[in-house]
This record gives sequence, C-alpha cells and structure tokens, in this order.
Amino acid sequence: MTTTSRLLQVLSLLQARRDWPGSLLASRLAVSDRTVRRDIDRLREMGYRIQATMGPDGGYRLDAGSELPPLLFDDDQTVAIAIALQSAPTLGAGIEEAAIRALGTIRQVMPSRLRHRLDVLEVTAIGRPGDAAPMTVSLDVLVALANGIRDREVLRFDYAARDGAAGDARQPVQPRRAEPHHLVASHGRWYLVGWDLEREDWRLYSVDRVHPRVPNGPRFTPRSVPGGDVGAFVSARFKGSSTNEWPCRGTVILQLPARDVLPFAGDGTVTAIDDETSGLEAGSWSWGALAASFGRFEVPMRVVGPPELAAAFATLAERYAATAPGASTQP
Repeated sequence: MTTTSRLLQVLSLLQARRDWPGSLLASRLAVSDRTVRRDIDRLREMGYRIQATMGPDGGYRLDAGSELPPLLFDDDQTVAIAIALQSAPTLGAGIEEAAIRALGTIRQVMPSRLRHRLDVLEVTAIGRPGDAAPMTVSLDVLVALANGIRDREVLRFDYAARDGAAGDARQPVQPRRAEPHHLVASHGRWYLVGWDLEREDWRLYSVDRVHPRVPNGPRFTPRSVPGGDVGAFVSARFKGSSTNEWPCRGTVILQLPARDVLPFAGDGTVTAIDDETSGLEAGSWSWGALAASFGRFEVPMRVVGPPELAAAFATLAERYAATAPGASTQP
C-alpha cells in the first residue's frame, strides 16, 4: 500500500468511529505503531485535527477543526448527500445556488459507478418541510424507479395498502403497471408520478408503499403531464384541483399583527392593516376545512368573504357548540 492510499484509509477509519487505539489502527493497516504515528502527523499537517487519547489503549480521535478539511464518504453516503442537495429548494433558505455548486463539485469527483446512480436520480422538490412525519424509503427502490424513468420502461410493482407492507398477508397488495414520469420530494415525503395503465390516468404513488418487481415491462413513449409542469401538476393534486389553485379561497381580518401571522400562513397571503390587525387570504379543499384552518390562530376575526366562508364558520360554530359540556346531544 502506498503512503497516500494508507493515509486515505487512516482517515476513513478515523471518520468511522470516535476513538481508535493506536495498536488497533496498526493491526487494521498491517503496519507498525511507528508508521501509524507518522501517518497521523502527516494528516495533522494537512489540516485534520487529530487528538491523542490517553489510557492503556491510547490512540487517536478525529475532532472538529477551524476549517473544513477534505472528507471521505462511502457510496451510499455520497448518493444520499447528492439527493439532499437536489432537494435543497424545499428548505426555502436561499441556499439553492450553493447547493447546485456543491452538487457539481461532488459529481465531478465521483467514481463513474456513483455518477451513473446520481444521474438517474433526477428529483423535483416541491414545497417546504411540513409537520408530517418524514417518509422512510429505500435508496435501492429510488434507484430502481429512477432507472425505469431514464430507460422509459413500464414499471411493475406491488403497491401496499396504507401502513402495510408487501408480503404481509394481513395487508392487501395491489399489483400495478405504470409508465413512470418523475420522482418528487415534497414535505419530507417521496412520490412517483406515473401514468397508470389499468386506470388510464395519472397517479401519485407513495414511494414507501412501492415494491418493484423485476424485470420491468416494455419501453414506452413518454407522455406529458397535464399543463406540462411536473411541480405545478403535483401541487394541484395535493390541493384537490386541476389548476394548482385551492378550490375554496377566502379572506379574514385577524386581531393579530402581521408578524405573528406570517410564520403560520403557509401559502396564504398576509396583509398588515395596522399594528394590531392583519388580513389573511388563504385556500383549502373545502369551505369547512378553510374555516377550521383560520381557527388555529385562536383570536377574534371577521370574514371579508366570500359568503360560503361565512356560512362554513356558522356551521362549525353550531357543531362546536354541540360538543360543549351540557349541550344537547340531539342531532
């Protein structure tokens, strides 16, 4: 092993666990303790902050330094970082440009086998992280779906029931065939956009419920999603609409300053009226759901419009009043 190769292996081992006894490092590298000490000194000269640990098994520990030195990642870590960088727009933190540059830097030095995996994982990121629990998906499944999208091959997969798993006899499994179009990351969850061949319609599949079968089906000619914009199409589906607009939209005046409304307005529009009052225009899939969403502010409010929103508030008021202690239980 050359000195350079050995230094890289020492660095990889130091990143893998907190403390390494010197004798164990020497054994793993098949070198003497003196050679390990020299290698540690070389790494320190390169900017790595490596502390010596005391005790009967004295050894070494890689600590944080004043600058970020070069790092080593295994294959899965590298692909995971690349996927996270592609999803950066959902964070809404103004780091999109930096993420693109970082992704380009990583891709440039990737081995060809990893670059191939990354190139098929084209991700559309929509929205910002939500309150829902993040979805746990398999990287192998993501790669399998991405390969189908790249190769334009029909995907055959089992689609588990919600909260179920393929192969679980207690849960129904639905065999599906779909022309895959795009992978979408939204609010911490993963979706496959595809044309369902049995239903002859566009569908959003939760990736955590997808269990691919092999081999894939025949090749197909890609279709265009309605409107031609994947992000707008998926956002519209989330809203129960075909035009990426909430079917129900209304405005209220809140007895709350705009600065206190903005963090919780979601995709609504906040207008400052004075120091203590603000207007909020928002949308939802139903008038009742919209009225209930305004209620989360728990302050006096007035409906600006439309009349359907005012009627929904009246209905909710009757429903809530019926649940109060001592209220009549008659429908």
